[in-house]
Amino acid sequence: MPQLLIEIGTEEIPAGYIEPALNAFADSLIQHLDQNRIDYGETRVFGTPRRLAVMVDDVAERQKTQSREFMGPPAQIAFDEHGLPTMAAKKFAEKNGISVNRLSVAETEKGRYVVARKTDPGQATRVILKNSLPALILSIPFPKTMRWSNLTIEFARPIHSILALLGDQAVSFAVGDIKSNRYTFGHRFLHPKKIKLSNSGQYLPALQDAWVIADIHQRRELMKQQMAEAVKRINGRVLPDAELVDIVTQLIEYPATILGTFEDHFLELPREVLITAMREHQRYFAVVAPDNRMMPYFLAVNNTLAKDMDLVKRGHERVLKARLEDARFFFKTDLKVSLEGMTKKLKSVLFQANLGSVYDKVNRVRTVSKKLADYLQLDSETAGYLDRAALLSKSDLVSQMVNEFPKLQGIMGRIYAQSAGDAEMSAQAIEEHYRPIYSGGPLPETVPGALLSIAEKIDTICGCFLIGLTPSGASDPYALRRQGIGLLQIIIERGFALAINELIQMSLSTFNDIKPHTTSEEASSQVVAFLMQRLAHILESEGISKDAVAAVIAVSESDTLPIIAKKAQSLERLKKEPEFSTLAIGFKRVVNIIRKADPADTGIVPVDPALFEYEAEKTLFNMFDSIREQVTQLLKEGKIDEAFTAVSTLRTPVDRFFDDVLVMTDDAALRRNRLALLNQISRLFALLADFSRIST
Repeated sequence: MPQLLIEIGTEEIPAGYIEPALNAFADSLIQHLDQNRIDYGETRVFGTPRRLAVMVDDVAERQKTQSREFMGPPAQIAFDEHGLPTMAAKKFAEKNGISVNRLSVAETEKGRYVVARKTDPGQATRVILKNSLPALILSIPFPKTMRWSNLTIEFARPIHSILALLGDQAVSFAVGDIKSNRYTFGHRFLHPKKIKLSNSGQYLPALQDAWVIADIHQRRELMKQQMAEAVKRINGRVLPDAELVDIVTQLIEYPATILGTFEDHFLELPREVLITAMREHQRYFAVVAPDNRMMPYFLAVNNTLAKDMDLVKRGHERVLKARLEDARFFFKTDLKVSLEGMTKKLKSVLFQANLGSVYDKVNRVRTVSKKLADYLQLDSETAGYLDRAALLSKSDLVSQMVNEFPKLQGIMGRIYAQSAGDAEMSAQAIEEHYRPIYSGGPLPETVPGALLSIAEKIDTICGCFLIGLTPSGASDPYALRRQGIGLLQIIIERGFALAINELIQMSLSTFNDIKPHTTSEEASSQVVAFLMQRLAHILESEGISKDAVAAVIAVSESDTLPIIAKKAQSLERLKKEPEFSTLAIGFKRVVNIIRKADPADTGIVPVDPALFEYEAEKTLFNMFDSIREQVTQLLKEGKIDEAFTAVSTLRTPVDRFFDDVLVMTDDAALRRNRLALLNQISRLFALLADFSRIST
């Protein structure tokens, strides 16, 4: 069967657009083939900045034949007593596009009915693709699209050509003013001429001969091989940077790697500054020695092989020298200003119109940090490191270096603090308070860094909720969801004995000089719900079932976050025990009876053992009485597994109680006493989870 090849030739597409677009295009094309009953084999994608291509092997030349059966009127209505078709039969045949003499009669459960059987032989695949490919191409998603010329169509960049082949046959259609054909183009500078393909199998070899490596993986590996060979000559190695490798791979059609140098005195700059200056603006790779020290070399991957590569190398070196000169000037200028002086400049930097300046935010974060230090009973030395880091946490935002390289925020704060002689713990916390920077990123390593990160994130979350800037749908301009998850991960990972509602109150109490959109109480309620949703997401991502998470969170608002996590983990383990289903059913029954009973009968009253009529009542009460103090103590000690194990011993006496005892008896005194017993057991269960939410 023939191979299908579609290539869209364009102007340079941004690097981050290419692979998502290719995957989306391939998925929509395959889905279209499935929907149209067209068989196919393996699918592959190829892409460069100037082309997006999908290749599908073994594509059937026609749709699969499809037979369908349509039920019509009863036979006695469709035919008269002489067996001739009635008007009902004729209308049914006309509706289904067949002659009346092709109708048949089938025996069904309801009796004899007229049936129309139709066979669709299917269309040629080329015809289907001709009609559908324009829409499929224009439906490829991009973060941003553009229009060009006087056309109304939109794409990531202007389309210059479309190659469409099914085996050796061209598929003809048009997108805007571009008609499809059997031509592709080589490298823009090294082989800009048209390349005519007789069949799709010539695509990759023909492009490679024209200085284009269309296979993304092959191009990436060739680039990495060239870089490794280049640094081998100087006994160095490429500083690992997988993200930059991916970016540069999508910026080129053929790699031409150059090893450049810079002057040794630039090595006096902090390592992070050197790497960022090379990476962010120029997309250069840093080179390090075997002992991981920076070397005065860099790697530039060009998109073309020039006649004089030494001239190209000197051009790269001049550009980088200018960047590094700027960085050195910024660095030395920043060192002349104290971090306290930078912090004061934050008064003129707006954080958010309704939440004040960044300086205001620093003061709020510092206040919450002090409250956290007191609440968690930090020693005075660690609390001092935290307070100093909180004061200086945003100082580098007004530095010239961060103004030039925004990704160095926090990092430069740490470097400047170290240069000024601040304690290493404080300096490290300044950098760490931004962590995690991305989903799954590393968390703060120091206690001051962790607490400062918590204080900074809860300030942003509570402030935004107070002024009505809550996340909605896909809109989350202040990244509150990511910050909420990061905050919770830090608390749980560190084991800080913090409850969500306590942390929120610490933060809300610092917003005294703003005009809130809502009350503090309403904002607190919203933030609790918001963070509990994020907590549920974290726990479920760790493999804990939704019902176990819901059961624990429903009764744990005042618990510390590490305890909530431990409860969910313990409940999930308990759910896997063979007898858990019976246990959960009994616990649910206790809770449901209490909920449905008359409130007048379920007040908190002591149980009177003298009113017990059955042995099952005595056994359950005695067992409950023997473990309730034990469970409470185990929870205080954080021994969650043991607490669940202790409560699970009530399974048998609870089952026997419901087998032997009628709770809702007509005798009011007996009924209230039995409900009082169940009420106390229910309150004991609620210390661990709401078992009524467990699926059984």
